[in-house]
Amino acid sequence: MEELKFEELGLCPEILKAVKHMGFEEASPIQSKAIPVLMSGRDVIGQAQTGTGKTAAFGIPLLEKIDPKNKKLQAVVLCPTRELAIQVAEEIRNLAKYMHGIKILPIYGGQEIVKQIRSLKSGTQLIIGTPGRVMDHMRRKTIKMEQVHTIVLDEADEMLNMGFREDIETILEGVPKDRQTVLFSATMPKAIMEITKQFQKNAKLVKVTKKELTVPNIEQFYYEVKPKNKEEVLSRLLDIYTPKLSVVFCNTKKQVDILVNALLGRGYFAAGLHGDMKQAQRDRVMQGFRSGKTDILVCTDVAARGIDVDDVEAVFNYDLPQDDEYYVHRIGRTGRAGRIGKSFSFISGREVYKLKEIQRYCKTKIYAQKVPSLDDVANTKMENILEEIDRLIEKEDLTKFLQAIETRVNDSDYTAMDMAAAFLKLYSGKNNDEEQDMDFGDTGAEEAGMVRLFINIGKKNRAKPGDIVGAIAGESGIPGKLIGTIDMFDKYTFVEVPREYARDVLNAMKHAKIKGKSVAVEPANQK
Repeated sequence: MEELKFEELGLCPEILKAVKHMGFEEASPIQSKAIPVLMSGRDVIGQAQTGTGKTAAFGIPLLEKIDPKNKKLQAVVLCPTRELAIQVAEEIRNLAKYMHGIKILPIYGGQEIVKQIRSLKSGTQLIIGTPGRVMDHMRRKTIKMEQVHTIVLDEADEMLNMGFREDIETILEGVPKDRQTVLFSATMPKAIMEITKQFQKNAKLVKVTKKELTVPNIEQFYYEVKPKNKEEVLSRLLDIYTPKLSVVFCNTKKQVDILVNALLGRGYFAAGLHGDMKQAQRDRVMQGFRSGKTDILVCTDVAARGIDVDDVEAVFNYDLPQDDEYYVHRIGRTGRAGRIGKSFSFISGREVYKLKEIQRYCKTKIYAQKVPSLDDVANTKMENILEEIDRLIEKEDLTKFLQAIETRVNDSDYTAMDMAAAFLKLYSGKNNDEEQDMDFGDTGAEEAGMVRLFINIGKKNRAKPGDIVGAIAGESGIPGKLIGTIDMFDKYTFVEVPREYARDVLNAMKHAKIKGKSVAVEPANQK
């Protein structure tokens, strides 16, 4: 079945506005199939995994059906865990952003019941809860089911695995018989089929199989990276692979903002996209990305749903996604229109187990890679420059330049080879003067090839990582993108620079000012 635009589903303008604000452009397969059936009032069995957009598939019809003028409970969603209940409540709240008078409340064990009772008394039309806690409220008569017209069992197979079958049956028996009963489950074991027979009437099966979550044409790699080194590793990979357009995924809005600032500080053309941004702002960012004004888009999963650009050459999982399905959605941003795409995931510690799970789910291989060294980056840059030179020699008229080189070679002791080597060094921005390495000692924290410096300025002086990068690059002339990890504290900062530039940076920073303050820079191990 073809995916539908949300405008084709007959939704109210408030929900359409919210959907647009969340960055969805078209309904996912499960939404296209389930929403029309649910809006018709029929019972539904939905077979779909997490990450396929099933929350909106049942959440949108629920909101369409709720009467905001009636303050009584009208719909219940049951979830296996408190985490899922909170997540579902948040997504449905986002969908109801422009609808007035609708109150949504997650209720689960572990939260004070008195607080929940108070919230329930003030009038709630939709609750999202775990079976045990919902049943507890039913016993206390703090949840009254008389006016409930819809009940949704989300991840029903998971609830049965956790031993909630009796609770679910008790709850379903306490809800009016003429309700709409909706059940979503990734698998359909016998116990689920028994519940559907007993509690649903003429239910329609709506199915999205894993076949629709395949990942062709994408070379997938992973790197074991300490969290503090991710920024540096990302920069190196961007320099080595030079993707025309790339998308970097973070798990939080805060991380998106931090990373965008860091990339801009290193001289990349990056922009962020997340749920806190106004629609006009998001449109502007996407326009910049489509037109190539921005090379790197840093975003969260929710914001990424509106990205539909064919030229994305690389996807980076800066943070590994929480859901296996999200991994598929993320890397599916590349390898479009028959092209080969690349995906790079950063993992640390126990995340290696999560990665194995993703590989099993995708039935795909994700290959381990060694973090590229600064020499690898420099060599790749030189390769790229030499390829560009080949192109220039073949395509351009170089007569004027040949004459200038000839004159200089004739007037000096240099050979044309000396000139070519000097140009290559100049153009690749690498200063390899043979110097003694300074004795920086072993600080135990720096990355191989990098030296950790101490600067006596920090957050309390209103300094930002971009100020540090700007000062070092501006004073010493080293490219901003070669500067490594920056660890900023209240009154001081540690910054990593390539070992071969350390002497230059120390000399250049002797008279430097940051935020109007003269700073002292020295090897970190002296502090």
